[in-house]
Amino acid sequence: DKGHEIAVVSRDLNMRVKCDAHGIECYDYQPQKVINSVENLFTGTVEIESDIKTIDDFYAGKKIDIEQYKKKLYPNQFLILKDKNSKKSAICRYTDENEPITKVNNFKNVWGLSAKNKEQQFAMDLLFDKNIHILSLTGPAGTGKTLLATACALEQVMNTSSKNGGYDKLIITRPVQPMGRDIGFLPGTIEEKMMPWVAPIRDNLEHLFGDRTALEMQIEQGTIEIEAMTYIRGRSIANAFLIVDEAQNLTAHELKTIITRVGHGTKLVLTGDVQQIDNSYVDSVSNGLTHAVEKFKQHKIAGHITLTKGERSKLATLAADIL
Repeated sequence: DKGHEIAVVSRDLNMRVKCDAHGIECYDYQPQKVINSVENLFTGTVEIESDIKTIDDFYAGKKIDIEQYKKKLYPNQFLILKDKNSKKSAICRYTDENEPITKVNNFKNVWGLSAKNKEQQFAMDLLFDKNIHILSLTGPAGTGKTLLATACALEQVMNTSSKNGGYDKLIITRPVQPMGRDIGFLPGTIEEKMMPWVAPIRDNLEHLFGDRTALEMQIEQGTIEIEAMTYIRGRSIANAFLIVDEAQNLTAHELKTIITRVGHGTKLVLTGDVQQIDNSYVDSVSNGLTHAVEKFKQHKIAGHITLTKGERSKLATLAADIL
């Protein structure tokens, strides 16, 4: 219609690329964006300029004054106190305005793993905190998001009963979202169809167990479940440690469906890299994981950490930086 200006509004990235190629005005569906830019995504940590006396007082167990920063902090945010003169620093955790800051627990040899950097230490502190009901871990490939979450989950499922503050079972799931072109329908039972999708999860579990037979035994007993997210609607999951891997490929609506499955005593951990999205209907600022990070950051039962340092290999770290 030559009498009107035409614009296309679509959440499909490929559609917007085609419009751009043909010179058609196009826009993303803005209400789905929870932040303007991925650089503004909440990281879960903040660096605060301090002095050496405050840092020494903190290590001595004395209460330190952070009143001037309280209005800028979120519950369960980690503080890095730094003295610019001596380069001395301290890491601590801010709970809420009614409680003083606390020291960060340093868990070692958790299923053979220990924190290799301060962000991993922050993540493990939250993973073992029973008061945190939902936790999100983001970061580039190789930073240890899934492996760390799985190790901490196994420690609390296998070595501690639910009566003693642990969990009855570990459930790991991930969206059925292919990278690149799909290879079509997969034959066999639901377990056989899910095998290619859950292979990365099984890799992590086999690495931690060190024995495929022991892993298969736990799966047969129901202590470990590797679930298809397709059929999660209608379930009520209680007293479980639930890990949703590759959560950046979920829409906000899909993630809401998963979070509302959580029953009493269940801890939900979301892991993913918002820069590696295979779902063409979401991007780095409109996906479900980004929504969860931003929407829950003001609540005491939630926590978030952005892992930054790659620990998989030098090649994986370099590729994440330069490609």
